[in-house]
Amino acid sequence: MALLHITEKNFDAEVIQSDKPVLIDFWAAWCGPCQMLSPIIEQVAEEVDDVKICKVNVDKEPALASRFGVMSIPTLVVMEKGKVVNQSVGYIGKDEVLALIGK
Repeated sequence: MALLHITEKNFDAEVIQSDKPVLIDFWAAWCGPCQMLSPIIEQVAEEVDDVKICKVNVDKEPALASRFGVMSIPTLVVMEKGKVVNQSVGYIGKDEVLALIGK
């Protein structure tokens, strides 16, 4: 499944109303650990079909980052039925990303 780029405009439709669990990667272009995590998130998006994988650029969407209390990046948030069910702050490897989404 392709990565989705989430904005305030498509957040409700793509995340809150999703019938699948959603993994959101809060990131920024200037963040070194975010750049290290990005290829892992892309691999997971290609390999996992039953979880929607999304990215939120905190510089372009500060209101969404604030809504989730993102203080450090990268922050990964897993949501199901509009509620946060898991999260992680900082760089993690692929195995930890898969564990975060229950794979």
